[in-house]
Amino acid sequence: MATRRRTHPSQRLARQSVELALAAPQVVMHRLSRMALAGASPTQRDRREFVRMGQEKALAFCQSGAAFWGELLRMQLQMAQAWLVAGWAVALGARPKGLPASHSQRAAARAWSAALGPLHVTAVANARRLGGGKRRKMRA
Repeated sequence: MATRRRTHPSQRLARQSVELALAAPQVVMHRLSRMALAGASPTQRDRREFVRMGQEKALAFCQSGAAFWGELLRMQLQMAQAWLVAGWAVALGARPKGLPASHSQRAAARAWSAALGPLHVTAVANARRLGGGKRRKMRA
C-alpha cells in the first residue's frame, strides 16, 4: 500500500493561489459575457446562474472566514500549550524548549490555506462547470 506524502503548507497555499488566479478570471469572463448577452431580458437559465453566483460567493466567503478563524484558534491553543509546558519546565528546574520559528511559518501558511480553500474549490469547480476546464470522463 502506497503512503500518501504530505505537502508542506506553503506548497499547498502556493498551488491553491495559482489555481485560483487561473480559474477566477475565466469564471468572471464567462459570467460577464453571459450578463452582456442577456441584456435587459435574461432567460430563466441566466437568472438561475446569476442568483447562484451571489449565493456561491456568500457561502464561500463565510466558509473561508470560519476556516481561517478555526485555524487561528487551533494555533492559539497550540501556543498556549507550549507556554504552559515551558512554564512547568521552568518551575521544575528544567530548560524549556521553545517553538521553532518554522512552526509559526507553517501555522500561518495553514491558516491562509484554510481561508483560501473554500474560495479555491468554488472557483475551480465553476471554471470546470462553465466550460473553462478539462472535463473528466464519466465511468460506465
